[in-house]
Amino acid sequence: MIKPDATPRYLSGNIISVLLPLPLGGAYDYLAAEGLTAADGDFVTVPLGKRQATGVVWGPGSGKVEAGRLKRVINRLDAPPLSAESRRFIDWVAGYTLHPAGAVLKMAMSVPDALYAPKPVAAYAVNQKISPDIRLTPARQRVLDVLASGPSRSAAELAREAAVGASVIKGMVKTKIIAPTILPSPPLPTPDHTRPGPRLSEAQAKAAADIVDKTSAGGFSVTLLDGVPGSGKTEVYFEAIAKAVETGKQALVLLPEIALSAQWLSRFHERFGVEPALWHSELTPARRRDTWRMMAEGRAKVVIGARSALFLPCPDLGLIIVDEEHDASYKQEDGVIYNARDMAVVRARIGDFPVVLVSATPSLESVVNADGGRYQSLHLPARHGGAAMPEVRAIDMRAQNLPAGRWLSTELCLALTQTLGDGGQAMLFLNRRGYAPLTLCRTCGHRMQCPQCTAWLVEHRRVGRLQCHHCGYQARIPRHCPACEAEDSFAACGPGVERLAEETAELFPTARTIIAASDTVQGPRAAAELVRCIEEHRVDLIIGTQIVAKGYHFPLLTLVGVVDADLGLAGGDLRASERTYQLLYQVAGRAGRAKLPGRVLLQTFMPEHPVMKAMIAGERARFLEAEAASRKENSMPPFGRLAALIVSGDDERAVEDAARCLSRIAPVIKGVTVLGPAPALLYLLRGKFRQRLLLKADKNINVQTVIDRWLAAVKIPRRVHVRVDIDPYSFM
Repeated sequence: MIKPDATPRYLSGNIISVLLPLPLGGAYDYLAAEGLTAADGDFVTVPLGKRQATGVVWGPGSGKVEAGRLKRVINRLDAPPLSAESRRFIDWVAGYTLHPAGAVLKMAMSVPDALYAPKPVAAYAVNQKISPDIRLTPARQRVLDVLASGPSRSAAELAREAAVGASVIKGMVKTKIIAPTILPSPPLPTPDHTRPGPRLSEAQAKAAADIVDKTSAGGFSVTLLDGVPGSGKTEVYFEAIAKAVETGKQALVLLPEIALSAQWLSRFHERFGVEPALWHSELTPARRRDTWRMMAEGRAKVVIGARSALFLPCPDLGLIIVDEEHDASYKQEDGVIYNARDMAVVRARIGDFPVVLVSATPSLESVVNADGGRYQSLHLPARHGGAAMPEVRAIDMRAQNLPAGRWLSTELCLALTQTLGDGGQAMLFLNRRGYAPLTLCRTCGHRMQCPQCTAWLVEHRRVGRLQCHHCGYQARIPRHCPACEAEDSFAACGPGVERLAEETAELFPTARTIIAASDTVQGPRAAAELVRCIEEHRVDLIIGTQIVAKGYHFPLLTLVGVVDADLGLAGGDLRASERTYQLLYQVAGRAGRAKLPGRVLLQTFMPEHPVMKAMIAGERARFLEAEAASRKENSMPPFGRLAALIVSGDDERAVEDAARCLSRIAPVIKGVTVLGPAPALLYLLRGKFRQRLLLKADKNINVQTVIDRWLAAVKIPRRVHVRVDIDPYSFM
């Protein structure tokens, strides 16, 4: 028996509330037009000022405006409605992040063209009533042979496959040998959940059974799948995806670096026989439109995407996987500021289904939640197939006497010589793009700085440019110093991956070397080619940044050298130690993942630092305990709350005045402390001056309510913008 539709229907003359994908205060009331029937979640076109806008029916009207003064809804679009779960999620994210609901809705409506049914594609089929008087030339017969061997084709496809000109096709249409028809949309292949996966170890099988049972039963749960690099975490959660597909549900997999997921996609195809739907910024507009529509219609059963995929309209979502859940890339810093990992947990709770957080180095927040019983924890303690974890050693760079312009220690060079001589592969890790992080004048010391940001310009010697890694500004290296006019006086200070490649080329001239950084490996195709080169051993030495630090499995890679292991420990970031440990542990996990043993050498000026000691001793639990104790003592997350107010604008004085005004009326509440204002570390960013205030609160304080009242008490000038960052990750 079909259940009656419980969604309220709005008829002609009803007042309805429409939320627009704009940073406005809330939904607007409209009057349902003559003959219009709409329901909550429907996409509708409405007048907005002198133009038209597309929004979503959010519920019955507020009644604040008389019906006679309201504008009418123009029409309802032929698009799948936004589900009640998606609408509740949008409202929740807006309330938590203190951003307008319309700004959050815009992320769910990121492909406006997808709201319209795809245009039918003209195709041609054989006319069943061909006149016997029609003469069939060899060219025409080839066209008929092509159509006889398969479905209808477009004119271009027919001409290509039959090796005829466009005039032949036109002539056959004119003489009614072939007739126009509509080319049906190709069916989307469904992942085959019955295909057998690889044989799982005992620990893998136990973990897989747990999350498969949760996926089958439904109901909200959060599981932290914690396993050492190479322990087979992906194969474990593939079993849960198979169960979701079997039960008719959609599954969403979030990855921090979707453009670099070549090996993951290959493993998925091997397991399920098809590729999943993809969602990331590198897709063409047509592909994004098709993917959005397939997700909204429930035809795509598995989607893998970056953080924005969380807002795709999935009507049958039954499982979310957040891979590398600790990764800072899940935090969006522009537009609506949110953490996709945390919002994924909320989305699962609203939809009443399980979410699995996956990492070899879980975030302290997730570890504390697991220890407190809010999350269940599953642990894979050993590498799959009997491979051992690599040996990790520190090289004290204070004892090295390297010549100027050299960055590789004697011990690391010897290890590289041995590895490459044995026919193995090695990786040098330096989380710094370009040739050098700083360019200065030898004569007067002038430093080349971005004119739009408080940041040094980074030299990229391969393209002959200075670049800002914050706003994208580029310039050629000047012949004369702009400060003292000295000619050809600029010197590169410090190493980047390009400079490291220059050094290794001198030391190992026969080694086949590749640089793997975000500006040299752009997009999925380039990433797939990089993976193929390494897997086929067309590369001996990989020099990479953090894009190669996680997820990859290269059987011949046995040596990892970290050139500047201390790099992430600088600055006042409260997560600096945790992030550095996670990054070093992940990059170390690339070594020795198959039969050959692995080695990891950390070049450090602080071998006594807790991060280095934990890496060498393999004492992750002790490191996390110490980190948690330090945070708890200072009431820092996850044992306290933080929220940042970023005041910005192009008028420096107005920004300073607004920040001071906010400070003067800062809330005076027990358990709440307001720090600042202070200039942001990047005081000038993309041409905007920036001041920061930080609200620190006890765990039980509702910081959203506190900030709402705080901001309501002050009038901010139009040229000044105040952004709220709940649970900040970046303090730049």
